[in-house]
Amino acid sequence: MLRAVVLGILCCVHVASGAGSHSLRYFYTGTSGMTEFPEFVMVGMVDDVQIDYYDSKSKQNVPKQQWMKDNMEQAYWERETQICRGAEQIFKRNIGIAMQRFNQTGGVHTWQQIYGCELDDDGIKWAFDQYGYDGKDYIIFDKDTLTYVAPVQQAVPSKHKWDGNSFMNHQWKAYLEGRCIEWLQKYVQYGRETLERRVPPAVTLLQRKARGSADTEVLCHVTGFFPRAVEVTWVRDGQDQLKEGVQSGEVLPNHDGTYQLRKILTLSPEEQRRHSYSCQVDHVSLDQKIVKEWDGNEGGPPIGIIAGVIVGVLALAAVIIGVVFWKKRQGGE
Repeated sequence: MLRAVVLGILCCVHVASGAGSHSLRYFYTGTSGMTEFPEFVMVGMVDDVQIDYYDSKSKQNVPKQQWMKDNMEQAYWERETQICRGAEQIFKRNIGIAMQRFNQTGGVHTWQQIYGCELDDDGIKWAFDQYGYDGKDYIIFDKDTLTYVAPVQQAVPSKHKWDGNSFMNHQWKAYLEGRCIEWLQKYVQYGRETLERRVPPAVTLLQRKARGSADTEVLCHVTGFFPRAVEVTWVRDGQDQLKEGVQSGEVLPNHDGTYQLRKILTLSPEEQRRHSYSCQVDHVSLDQKIVKEWDGNEGGPPIGIIAGVIVGVLALAAVIIGVVFWKKRQGGE
């Protein structure tokens, strides 16, 4: 379940989507005041695939793909476990510091961080490192200036302290632009069969009457596709791409490692009579777009059942979303 939640929040993160593009991202999730989940969780991702996992209950970094288990020696897992254990301890101090700065004495709180790198199919490298507290931006590393950006006043003391560590900032930039890319290339080589597979989507149209009105809601449910990047649009009369009246969900994971997405179009009786509508899906696995025409008589399970399941996953994601990481820093914050 936790893996599904973490995957479910990736919609908020820049993801390499080109045929030859790949990304390596690490999510460190920390919470206080919650008993349902581990206090500390680490998830590593290559593209859309989870490669390893650690939490404060098991206290072991473990592979989540067979090709990671086959290619990485035991010393690798021991080293990564020690890094995570160290980050876990530093996290406990950091979340306490953040609570003090926000004048908080209790309740549920999260300290978040995501970092990683991407290599586009045109050879362009991209790297990032950002932190959040209680679901909002807290501090962001600017690798070009070797300084930190503080979106909130409470992060200014951290900015001043971290900006002053010039040596560490140079080292961190070197990792993001160098070693991170090197490890990404290794992982892609090991897991190419999985990472570069192409699975086409299945498209289904479902409908129901809107509550409290004569409108009709038509759901375009796209599922079973890999990789994650997909384009789904509602089109009127074969040419007009619709944005108004369209409710878009997030790309969510399926149990088999593929993904799903739904978009709901709301139509008045007059719009139904005057125009034709189709859901069009474009994905890297397809030779041409899938065009699913709506004839006003689609069957299948009610939208409420499918939408309810999706909303449930998103609600859980909202509770535990967060990322904490500290690979090289020592001591305090």
